[in-house]
Amino acid sequence: MADTTDAKINRSNEHYTFQLAENVRRSTVTFRNHFGIELAADIYIPNNASEKGNPAIAVSGPFGAVKEQSSGFYANQMASLGFITLAFDPSFTGESGGQPRYMNSPDINTEDFMAAVDYLSTRDNIDPEKIGIIGICGWGGMALNAAAIDTRIKATVASTMYDMSRVTANGYFDSANSSTARKQARNALMAQRIEDFKAAESGGNYKLAGGVIDPLPEDAPYFVKDYHAYYKTPRGYHERSLNSNGGWAVTASTSLLNTKLLAYSDEITSAVMVLHGEKAHSRYFGEDAFKRLTGDNKELVIIPGANHTDLYDGGDKNFIPFEKLAKFFGKHLNCSQ
Repeated sequence: MADTTDAKINRSNEHYTFQLAENVRRSTVTFRNHFGIELAADIYIPNNASEKGNPAIAVSGPFGAVKEQSSGFYANQMASLGFITLAFDPSFTGESGGQPRYMNSPDINTEDFMAAVDYLSTRDNIDPEKIGIIGICGWGGMALNAAAIDTRIKATVASTMYDMSRVTANGYFDSANSSTARKQARNALMAQRIEDFKAAESGGNYKLAGGVIDPLPEDAPYFVKDYHAYYKTPRGYHERSLNSNGGWAVTASTSLLNTKLLAYSDEITSAVMVLHGEKAHSRYFGEDAFKRLTGDNKELVIIPGANHTDLYDGGDKNFIPFEKLAKFFGKHLNCSQ
């Protein structure tokens, strides 16, 4: 669990979608979650960090992205503001382990956040009582689920969040919220499982659903155009990103149909900030999640003019209020930021 240049992680042709801050240093680390899966991460350390007692933040997301994209961007910015940060690839994706590839699990991916907290808690330069997390897009829901179970997490930011269990079960804007629609989805998934099993038995791979559509059809929904502008252009493209390339396995959504990520979010006692763009198609996820939260240490921040992917990397107007995030974490991690 120490800093590493593991031979399995080939950095010879690596690229990031952002520039490393001048006052931050970055190195690669690996650690295992409770399912035995090795997770790959980048740790960002402020150049002026102390040898002991530093606050720390674990970051992951968006759903189908890798640590060289948005989560690394957040980690880099928060490190430049004084926090040791860890951007990690979730299980089955990026440079992290887990077979078959490009699967997801609400349970395992929540555990990924908890494993990141395990790792940060054992570093000599981090105060284990000063750890927070940031979940972006679909990992915003995973972050809230982690905060509901992991009492070591003192503060959580869910940025431009999706409730992946809700959108999987109900469709966008709850347009397919019926038992009939879900039965049809289950039938299709079960049929695909048979085909995937046959393929695996023959040494093949699970069928992929496809990443962000390219080229864009003229009638593409506006939010698909927003995704394309990030994942399929030099702005955010990465060769390991699912959304930039072949996408998730078709059957990856199976467990999300039977899981409600926010079931216990009303029992989160630690601090939570829900951050969303005013023009984001996903705004209803964040606002509805916020309504479930209780206590006086919860905050809803709506960014005027911002769409969903503007909060991946700031868009063209630096929409992400990192100073506000630093103040939030500084307050609730009991540090002097």
